[in-house]
Amino acid sequence: MAECRSFQPRADKNSRVLILGSMPGVKSLELQEYYAHPQNRFWKVMGKLCSEPSLVEFSYEKRIEILLNNGFALWDVIKFCKREGSLDSDITDEKPNDIKGLLKSYPKIKTVFLNGNKAYGSFKKYFPKLLEEYKCVKCPSTSPANARYRLDDLVEEWQNGL
Repeated sequence: MAECRSFQPRADKNSRVLILGSMPGVKSLELQEYYAHPQNRFWKVMGKLCSEPSLVEFSYEKRIEILLNNGFALWDVIKFCKREGSLDSDITDEKPNDIKGLLKSYPKIKTVFLNGNKAYGSFKKYFPKLLEEYKCVKCPSTSPANARYRLDDLVEEWQNGL
């Protein structure tokens, strides 16, 4: 089993919506970039939500800048785990990030988007009180493993959470 560690959060004083994934996949860990797998639809969804349809064409740092400028913050529920490959179903020995601490540091965040079932399940397991204290939205995963959702359906579901 490979040991996986999440990245540092990307947030600033203007963040209003925290987007939480489960744990970066192999490609993301390799490149040290959130949602780096070319078939993951996260950046396409966020491009629509940020009214920036060409978001996927920008550099990674520019994408992060656009997210922050639109009030979004980005992190993962899981800080550490063991996993072979990128599937959430293969995660074992997980330890959570300090989501409570992050939310305390960024008091404008009032909404939490959970990107997929694993992010939601882990958040619910480790932070049940936060489900009551914040508007928490379980969003369909942008992962290529979630092929049953078309891009337009993903955008609509995520948009409805705002």
